[in-house]
Amino acid sequence: MPVIKTLKQHKLVFDTHVFFWYMLGDSTLSSKFRKTVECEKPLTSILISPISIWEIGMLVEKGRIILEMDSLDWIEKALAYPGFQVAPISPQIAVLSTRLPGTLHGDPADRILIATAFENHAVLVTCDEKILQYGRDNFINVYDPRT
Repeated sequence: MPVIKTLKQHKLVFDTHVFFWYMLGDSTLSSKFRKTVECEKPLTSILISPISIWEIGMLVEKGRIILEMDSLDWIEKALAYPGFQVAPISPQIAVLSTRLPGTLHGDPADRILIATAFENHAVLVTCDEKILQYGRDNFINVYDPRT
């Protein structure tokens, strides 16, 4: 399961930063990626993990990101965006996140995102170099939205 070069009708899991940047229209994400997501959205689910919701809340509380509204209001508005759905953290995902094969750092949020992508047969969309490398090691499909 390699780094995916072209998204088609894949089910996607957005890493927290991708979810955040996508909603803000951040130019870090390529126009090709944005266009693909816009065209494929009716055919494909875009999964957001509860761990990403938690991470955004924590980043706001720590003052590392600033939103124009309350974080819960921002998250609810973002999740209402067409094509997005919250992927539950099932017992399988929780346990798999502790048993991921190969070498990966111990960040629990990243481990939950990887397990979520694996369990949902989805591509993890991320700019995180450690996760992209993990995808090159063939456990999950990953996609770099900067390309």
